[in-house]
Amino acid sequence: MRQLRISVPTGQGQQVLAAAQGLNAVNLTQMPAQGDNRPVDLVFLQISNRQVGPLLEQLEAIPNLQVSLDPHGSIALRPPAGSTPEQVRDVQGRSPIEIFLGGLQSVGSWWGFLAYAALGGVIVWIGLYTNTVYLLVAAMLIAPFAGPAMNMAIATARGDPQLIWLALRRYFAAIAVSVAVAALLSGVFQQTASTSLMFASSKIASVAVLLPLAAGAAGAINLVQSPQSSLVSGAAVGLLIAASLAPPSGILGMALVLGRWEMVGRSVFLLVLQLVGINLSAATIFRLKGLRPQGIRYSRGRQGVFPIALGVTAVALAGLLLLQFSFEPSLQRSSYAQRLQADLQEVVADSGLVYLVDSEVRFTDVPQRSSEVLLCLIYVQPAESTDLSNRAIRDRISDLVQTRLEQESQQILPLIDVTVLSR
Repeated sequence: MRQLRISVPTGQGQQVLAAAQGLNAVNLTQMPAQGDNRPVDLVFLQISNRQVGPLLEQLEAIPNLQVSLDPHGSIALRPPAGSTPEQVRDVQGRSPIEIFLGGLQSVGSWWGFLAYAALGGVIVWIGLYTNTVYLLVAAMLIAPFAGPAMNMAIATARGDPQLIWLALRRYFAAIAVSVAVAALLSGVFQQTASTSLMFASSKIASVAVLLPLAAGAAGAINLVQSPQSSLVSGAAVGLLIAASLAPPSGILGMALVLGRWEMVGRSVFLLVLQLVGINLSAATIFRLKGLRPQGIRYSRGRQGVFPIALGVTAVALAGLLLLQFSFEPSLQRSSYAQRLQADLQEVVADSGLVYLVDSEVRFTDVPQRSSEVLLCLIYVQPAESTDLSNRAIRDRISDLVQTRLEQESQQILPLIDVTVLSR
């Protein structure tokens, strides 16, 4: 439930009480008080989250209406005492007005916002430069990407062009600061080669679109739910959103300094994909939960903006997916390597010459090559019926694997190393 403190001119307090009682508000209290050089009626009450908007709508006509809304949930204990467990379990989600006002509150100070973006860029650079994974997680905790992404979705659901523009400005400002910080540090420390963590973090899977869709849905659900009924903290959801944004922004800055344009392209693709995917899923959930262009204390939204903005988002997402599946394997390295590993294992098993002990298939970080370099490490043991030498087995398996991989794609250069393990 939400606790409200409502101040109205003297004599209007009974109207507030009547409206609140009609919406099943509880623990109502009215008292006379002194306002801004005039007497007022002060009303305290607790009301269901979903009824906050309807209550304010009924009271909007009262002149000099002042409302203080506690953004945190409250527990209403009222008679009879024996029904307390049922009363406490009645937890409802936030009202649309609360979701919208909460989003507006998060677009406050630019100084603090850009400071966190810069600090996140520093930590992400250190993590990528030193191959320290846990520093990437630390950067995700302070990177301020979740706020603009969620505000973009709220603005889309509300049909508010002004808030859409503001959210986009903050989103790209945070990315620009993170990229600039990473590029500056790479230049100052004279970095000349990419690290293994940079390469690993820049790989894209064919299912990469699922991450922003899930992150947007999780962020929207977290903002819609009451904190009392949520098992996941807002920080955890923000970490999920930043997980797909902080590393690409750092890699983008470092790759620009190194002249690694393939990494630059993959990083830009990921950053745009995250924004589009998050906006599509989050805006849809916000719309289903009641956010509309017009509402109490909000008249800036336009009816036609939501379908246009959501349509543009969907078209952009479809275009990105088409681009991803057109550039194979560059934009699908992770999943492509897994598929090739399955092909490799099938070839070895069908050869009848050996037993597969272990195998590893991965793309390597070889710059300025016209084709993707695929490293295949294969460990086998001769079958009992095999009378070939280890060298002959190695050559035969290498030929079989090379032929199969070249049939899969002409855009990869497979480098195959077969190790025959004797008993």
